[in-house]
Amino acid sequence: MATIDYVEIPASATRLQLCGAAGKDDLRPAVKVVTSLPQPESAPRGTPPTSAAVQSPTAKPGFNLQQALLSATFQLPANAPSAPRATKGTPKLLSTRDPLSIPITTANFRRFVAKVGPVFWLQDRLEEIVMWRRGWKYTTVWMCAYTFLCYYPRLALLLPVVFLLGAILGTHPALRNGGDLSASSQPAKVPPPTPSPVPEWSMDWLGNVQAIQNLMGAFSDAHDKVYPVVPHLNHTTPYTPVVFTLTVAALILAMPLVALIPLRAAFIILGLAPFVLTHPFTMYTLYPLLREWAARRLVTLHVRVMKLVDNDRLEDKHWRSELRDVELWENERWAGVSGADDGGSGDAGWNKSNLRPGERKAWTRGRDGWSGVSDDGSGDVSSNLTFSLSPGWLFVETEDWRPDLEASWIGPECADQDGWVYTDDVWMNPSSVPKDTWKQTSGMTRRRRWVRRIYFDPAAAR
Repeated sequence: MATIDYVEIPASATRLQLCGAAGKDDLRPAVKVVTSLPQPESAPRGTPPTSAAVQSPTAKPGFNLQQALLSATFQLPANAPSAPRATKGTPKLLSTRDPLSIPITTANFRRFVAKVGPVFWLQDRLEEIVMWRRGWKYTTVWMCAYTFLCYYPRLALLLPVVFLLGAILGTHPALRNGGDLSASSQPAKVPPPTPSPVPEWSMDWLGNVQAIQNLMGAFSDAHDKVYPVVPHLNHTTPYTPVVFTLTVAALILAMPLVALIPLRAAFIILGLAPFVLTHPFTMYTLYPLLREWAARRLVTLHVRVMKLVDNDRLEDKHWRSELRDVELWENERWAGVSGADDGGSGDAGWNKSNLRPGERKAWTRGRDGWSGVSDDGSGDVSSNLTFSLSPGWLFVETEDWRPDLEASWIGPECADQDGWVYTDDVWMNPSSVPKDTWKQTSGMTRRRRWVRRIYFDPAAAR
């Protein structure tokens, strides 16, 4: 009697469709489901923002920089109030001392630019100390002075006197006379003239404008980084009660420990920590090693957290159903960008429009780059993507496409922190970083996997 040998079918196997009339009744027609494409976080690859040509302010005769800045910043409407910050019954503050006026703003801006130089001079000196720009001896002296002040905090009362003596000694005539004390000891017969403001369009004046420009940009960048945290503190998100509860618990736990903390040692550690963090060895040696060590672990943690968030949003009908994943592949090719020397490690030069005719499309539904398109290679995906799901299967409504940051289809060691897997010109030899040999020879490509969950609805299967 003949025996039947059973073959184990892999879970990833796909059933083949029969061709011709015999296959019309073989399988129930799949349902076409339209879904939007994944939305990458960054802008389109390889299209760096174009900046308008910068024209020199001195190119035009009679050019007024203050007026140009003010006119480009804001224009007052005809019905603009003269005191928008003032309210009835409140005393006049510094911010409401003068009414809102373009002439006053122009005059104050001109005065501010001419006289703000010492503020930025002090800022530069502090940055040189903290960032070790003047050498280790210069910064170490200030660290020792701060440590000495922490051990004898009463000396802080003498700081105003020390600063005044430093200002007097720093402007002593002996420093201008090359150390000649005899010439500097004679009293001045003519009183020194009053320092005049910095002339407009001089090097110092333009330097002040440049410092103001960079300070405004730094403040805006810091504001943009801090602002995403603000909604969690003003009861506009559901996380505010959680933050409040944790803060109160931390306060209660910290109150008994305050008396046990040595204040001198605590202030020494807090004061010297910025110097340690900004040391060149820390910034250029330790930070890269720590980032390399923690990058993959942070990616894994991020994936786990987002998975918990997605599971928390699932409805009861999703939990009672079977859940599966569908995948989509994003493909790009690198083309050199003039002026970009990042070696292909950034987004410059990467674009879906660089894909060659006849190779895989920008968005494909198979790892090989061809599954899901027509036999002739057509069927490019545009704004919407049509999926053929089995009867009864639907996309989870509370989720969207998410990139496979761990690159579970090939291994995390072959993907970068954004889930991109870099390959050579023929989509072979995967690597987590683009190689210089690929850039110098034929070219290089990359792809990443997007996933989205589907669930089975018995009502939709009928």
